[in-house]
Amino acid sequence: MWQVVAVAACATAVCGCGSTTITATRLEHTLAPTFANLIETQESMLGRPPLDVASLRASASCHRTGPGSATDGGGDWQCTVAWFAPGRRGPWFDSYELSVTTDGCFTATADGQEGHLGGPRLTLRDGTTTRNLLYAFDGCFDPT
Repeated sequence: MWQVVAVAACATAVCGCGSTTITATRLEHTLAPTFANLIETQESMLGRPPLDVASLRASASCHRTGPGSATDGGGDWQCTVAWFAPGRRGPWFDSYELSVTTDGCFTATADGQEGHLGGPRLTLRDGTTTRNLLYAFDGCFDPT
């Protein structure tokens, strides 16, 4: 039994030594549509008219941060999402700090200023509060 465990551990170690599939491009191609879909969901949740996700033209730009700051792999990332709000000229920009795991999943948290996104909670028309879906969210992509 211990041999099976040892072989599995060695296989995991060898697989982990190759090039990573966690890249800025993959992260950007996941973050932007996730953000746009959350805008659509939140607008509906707030009782606002439906909007077309494609009209938001969301795009993202990401780079690694922290010790070592390699250009790819799991760890800490900084991303900026550019998007176009309906009826507004020019894009809005929102920055996120991401914690990315080696399996392609991430947690994104709004970086610093609450600005037009609001804080972690939003107040609804009836005075109740709800979680702000755009302030912090999780996502994943297939890293294979």
